[in-house]
Amino acid sequence: MGGDDFKVTLLGTGTPIPVPDRFGPSTLVEAGDQKLLFDAGRGASIRLNQLGVPLGRIDALLLTHFHSDHTVGIPDLWLTGWLQSYFGTRKTPLRVIGPEGAKTLMTHLEQAYALDISIRIEDEKLPPQGASIEVSEFIADGVVYEKSGVKVTAFEVDHGAAIKPAYGYRIEYAGRSVLISGDTRYNQNVIKYGANTDLLIHEVAIVRPELLSQPFIQRIMAHHTTATEAGKLFAITQPKLAAYTHLVFLASEAVPPATVADLIAETRRTFDGPLEVGEDLMTFKIGTSVSVHRFTSSK
Repeated sequence: MGGDDFKVTLLGTGTPIPVPDRFGPSTLVEAGDQKLLFDAGRGASIRLNQLGVPLGRIDALLLTHFHSDHTVGIPDLWLTGWLQSYFGTRKTPLRVIGPEGAKTLMTHLEQAYALDISIRIEDEKLPPQGASIEVSEFIADGVVYEKSGVKVTAFEVDHGAAIKPAYGYRIEYAGRSVLISGDTRYNQNVIKYGANTDLLIHEVAIVRPELLSQPFIQRIMAHHTTATEAGKLFAITQPKLAAYTHLVFLASEAVPPATVADLIAETRRTFDGPLEVGEDLMTFKIGTSVSVHRFTSSK
């Protein structure tokens, strides 16, 4: 099996900050004939189109938690994916898998867009089933998706006392494995499920010391993993490759954000193994080794 059979693309590596180079959190996993999307942040549909992946081709959308930066792209994925142009083409229900609360989210989205759906069914003769949504919820660690040799296991993480539920995912295919941490503080469950993975994708937050006295900065940092903590976790789990996504570079009008070089330097205090700082549209091909590919447009 070559890496083309199992690959992961970071569609969005950003945060709620509305910037063009780092879209909202979203990760595409392609394994065999399955295409799974983990979260759908701002611009996820644009990134899929850049890759040439029709939005309607996604077999399932899996949600880590319900912060808006991870979910605002859902209506776009769902409804634009229903259009019968080349970039859409979905004729079957959108499958959504997530922790308890996913049904509430999707039911209200159906209500919010009911007029759009009814208009397009009448006007464009779109298949009604393509606008349907099938939601599966879970409330504890365990296998949440298994099809065509692809197994996905959800596991609870710690994004803060008030931010529950919050989960990460481990994806297994053909003897290889990938872990997506979701949003979390340093967490033993990530270590448990991330041990000896081929690719471990983890969130991270960094801020210059002069901002640490500000209460809102303290609150944000308390919900995330620092680079030294992430490095410690990588050192314990020993993935073939560790990679960062959901890069929380905190700043103020007066104090600029830390740099990627700062992030790497802080990580190297606790981890000296293979490390990649994620970028939008960066792809990892997972075979006997994990190779890294940066996006180049064919157009």
